[in-house]
Amino acid sequence: MLDWILQLEPWQQALTGTAFTYFMTALGSALVFFFKEIKKDVLNLMLGFASGVMIAASFWSLLDPAIARAEENGSQFPWLVVAIGFGVGGLFLYIADKTIPHMHFGPDHEQEGLPTHLKRTILLVFSITLHNIPEGLAVGVAFGAAASADNPTAAVLAAISVALGIGIQNFPEGAAVSIPLRQEGLSRTKAFIYGQASGIVEPIAGVIGAILVSRMTAILPYALAFAAGAMIYVVVEELIPEAQQESSSHRHFAVFGTMLGFMIMMILDVALG
Repeated sequence: MLDWILQLEPWQQALTGTAFTYFMTALGSALVFFFKEIKKDVLNLMLGFASGVMIAASFWSLLDPAIARAEENGSQFPWLVVAIGFGVGGLFLYIADKTIPHMHFGPDHEQEGLPTHLKRTILLVFSITLHNIPEGLAVGVAFGAAASADNPTAAVLAAISVALGIGIQNFPEGAAVSIPLRQEGLSRTKAFIYGQASGIVEPIAGVIGAILVSRMTAILPYALAFAAGAMIYVVVEELIPEAQQESSSHRHFAVFGTMLGFMIMMILDVALG
């Protein structure tokens, strides 16, 4: 299997990796056929788990390699290169957050972005779709970076760990989309369709990221840090606040989920990378 992946072009590797992450989103969304509602404790655990995976991937799989690549490129200030990419990634998600119409999950259903007459269910899906852009980008950039690595095999294994980590956290994230949509009044089939559709953007972002960094290696440190900044923005702006909406007794589940997600992603990255 690894030999087959190594023979692929970077964008093909990214497409394979993000196809897996999309499949996991769809698989999680399929839970709506078995459950009509989701307990708040379980939802907080899922959101915390996704946060932990994304935080760990941001450092172990993106920021740390970005610093190393900046040093290899001869930068006198590798920390500045990474800081710029990280900040721009967060700024990109902020602009998208304020521009693309979407609605947050939760009791208040807070709407952001430009004014629109789209249905509430579509706006809820757009909210998760925004989250999946940096996730797909992280996988794509990781595979694109492997093409110019000194040890391509180890770099591809590290990229696979990113795809595995994102895929694992996409499973509960898919359920966290489809089941609330079911509670909004959608049929099970429609809730599943909308839930899995939120992950379609990941292969698109992944392929774009892989093509860019594999053809313009000079931007690689910036691109790695960019993906990290975008993911941290999602965690801090959306996932953690949503998991902290209930009383303190429920918040512990989000904390435990975050720690578990971080540990699993760290183990995957260190073991495979």
